[in-house]
Formats: sequence, structure tokens, C-alpha cells
Amino acid sequence: MALQHIDITDALCRNVADTRFGNIDEAVIENAKNRVIDVLGCVAAGAYAECNPALVNLIRDWGGKPEASILIHGNKTVAHNAALVNSVMARSFDFESLGPLVDGRSYPAHISGTTVITAVTMAETYGISGKELLTALIAGDNLTSRIIAAESTGGLPPGWDSVGTTNSFGAAAIAGRIMGLTTKQIRNALGLAFNQMSGSMQNIWDGVPAFKLLQGLSSRNGIISAQLANAGWAGPDDPLFGKLGYFNLFADGCGNPEILTKELGKKYFCDAHFKLYPCCAVSHAAVDCAMFLANTYNLDFREIKEAVLYVSRSGLNSFLSQPLDANDFPHAGAAFNYKYHVATVLMNKAIKPEHFERSYVHSPEVIRFMDKIQLEHLPGVERELLCARIRVTMNSGEQYEKLIESPKGDPLGNPLTRDDILNKFISNLEFSKKIDSLKGKKLMQLLNRLEELENINQVINLLT
Repeated sequence: MALQHIDITDALCRNVADTRFGNIDEAVIENAKNRVIDVLGCVAAGAYAECNPALVNLIRDWGGKPEASILIHGNKTVAHNAALVNSVMARSFDFESLGPLVDGRSYPAHISGTTVITAVTMAETYGISGKELLTALIAGDNLTSRIIAAESTGGLPPGWDSVGTTNSFGAAAIAGRIMGLTTKQIRNALGLAFNQMSGSMQNIWDGVPAFKLLQGLSSRNGIISAQLANAGWAGPDDPLFGKLGYFNLFADGCGNPEILTKELGKKYFCDAHFKLYPCCAVSHAAVDCAMFLANTYNLDFREIKEAVLYVSRSGLNSFLSQPLDANDFPHAGAAFNYKYHVATVLMNKAIKPEHFERSYVHSPEVIRFMDKIQLEHLPGVERELLCARIRVTMNSGEQYEKLIESPKGDPLGNPLTRDDILNKFISNLEFSKKIDSLKGKKLMQLLNRLEELENINQVINLLT
């Protein structure tokens, strides 16, 4: 007999409260550790990205009980505001792990930038062990991933950005778990988080820094919701399936309710796409193509007459194909733009966080070279959104082509190795210029055995 909707919600909340570290597969634990490493490296890289120092100053001015650290910058503040700014820093170069993998399908979502930070922040606030941090993180990610996979829209609710909606559920679950809330209190926390959801994809279409603010608002709102539930507040009885609950308001219904409870307590789903490049993952096949041609043939971009990038129809209709304002566009505009990514790679034979700093983004040479790049439709590919082909024509008439059907980092076809993830972490620390190599090595050692740590403060001390 199928579970009633209220029973499904209770089962999900009970799983958050009852999950035990010893019942989780080793591969899931390793994934969680890798995501902690990945996201904390992205925090370091994004600490001084566009608008972030201003947010840090605001939060310092707001003050509050010194519960958790503002990473890299230092100082402690109230937990929900520390999570807010740390999550924003994590998302700043659109570089953190993403894409929950559920039953062999990858869904478009950025969960870890919110949930990892929520877990780390609450772990510092409550002085818990690394093992309990990982357990809470895995339980919260599993709940969030299942909700996304259950949506009728397949993880793409029209107009809404799941970073500002679904992520709040994960943050509330993680905070509630670490605080020791009951199943009923966790359900209330989800309901209270549901009441704070928002976030439009217009931020990305307009290329504004507000796209990363959503990452932090979900962390903040999730923590506040758990605290309210702990104080006796109640949310809607069924925040997921209520007549005006999440699925009906945000996701055009629940098209796959079975996934919500399928092997619940046995399987734990989570983000599985680790990014090699600091830009929108949909563009990574195009980046791989350009990287292959630029490095294999040692191309001199000054000798390039034209480059044609072939992408999916959905890619052509997305924000990635928008023209950029040549006079003024912020980092966010560059992070979500096919032409900018391809131009950067062909010019530098690489694409790194420094290529998204304002001084580089506004380089007249980059803007001029982007005019040589054309976008066309790429027909007849299987995983069309992640595929791309590039044809480069030189002034001499020589042509070079490359097709990529599964970009580096794609968990279904071309996943990063653990060495790739660790090298990315070290590279992000080096880019930050705030953590020296000795501290970096100590951090790596601690995070590699996170489940053995009695207190997360050993890690926090090296990150401030």
C-alpha cells in the first residue's frame, strides 16, 4: 500500500533524525568528505570576490552572539549570519560541487554550497565531532536530493532557482539534526523554512551578484527555522504535499513520489558533480573543447580568424548565449556566458578564478576577441545540454575541430578523480593568498580524516 503524503514527510524527517554513521555506505561518506574539502576550498577562493567584503562588513556591523566563524576573514558572529556569508563565498566562482545523482540520473541543482556550510557552521557552534557533522550532512543532502528528484519539473521548476528554495529544506534538516530535534520538530523546521523560500533565475539572466546570495539565504533560513522549531514554533502540517505546499507551489506537483521513500535509510543521495572549471557546468563541454584545441595545437589566439561553438538548442536559448555589455558586466555575467568561457580558454589555455576578477573581465582584448566567436546549434547528441563541438579557423585557413559529449567532472561519464579534487582544493587555497602551504597541508590532513576528529574547531582554526 502506498504511503500517505503525511507519512512520506514523516518518514523523511524520521530518517534525518535516526540516520547513524555506521549505516552509511563508505562511498557515500567519501563523497561527503570530498564535498567538504571542495566547498571549503571554494570558500577560500571566493572570500574576496565581488561584493563579498561588503557583506562581511555588514555582518560584522550587525554583531550578535559569537557562535561561528566568518571563514578566511575571521571574527565570530551569530551562527545563521556566519552561514549566510560563508555560503555566499562558497558559490562566488560557481565552482563548488553540484548535481545530485539519484538513481542514475543527475539533476541540475547546487546543494553543497548551502548544506556543507550549514553543517560546518552548526558543527562549530555546537562543538560536535566530524563523524556527527558528516552524518547530519549526508542525511540533509539525501532529503534535498530526493525532493528535487520527485518534482514533476525534473529539478527545473520554471523561473525558480532551487538554490533559494529546495536548499532551505536541506539546511533546516542539517541544523535540526545537529541540534538534536525530534522528528516532529524537524518537520516543523521544514515547514518554517518553506515559508522563507524564494529565488528567481532572473539573477543569472541579468548576471548580477544576487545569484550567489540565494546560496547563503538558504543556509541562514534553514538554521533560523530549526531554532524556531526548537523554541516551539510550528510550520505547516505537511510542507511538501499540502494543498499550498512545496510541490504544488514551486514544482508543478510531485511527479515521482516513489523516490522519496525508495530504500530510505539504505541509500543516501547527494551531489556528485565536482567541477574542474570556475564557471557554469553547462558550459564545461565547450571549455573542454577549447582547452583541447588550444593546448594540443598550441594555438595563438591572435592568429584565430573565427571560432564556431556548436551547442544544444536549450543551450542556445539559455542565459549562456546572451551578449555581454562590452562597457560593464560583472563577474556573474562572465561566469554564465559561452563566448566568454571559450575566449578565455583560447587566449590563456586555461580558465581559472583569476580570469573572473573584474580587472580581467573588463580587458578590452577579451571583449574584442569574443566577437570572433559564433554560436550555432549542435544537432543529434544524446546528453545534449552537456555536449559541445568547436571548430576553429586560423588566418592561414587551417581548421581544428573537437567534440565533447561528456565534460570533465560529469559523474555519469567523466568524473574527477580524488587527486583532481585535492589539487583543486590546494589551487583554491593558493589563489586566496590567505592560507599558506603549511596550513594547507594541515587542513588536507585533517579533512582527509574528518570522521576521526572529536571537534571541528581544529579545521576552523586553520580557515580563519
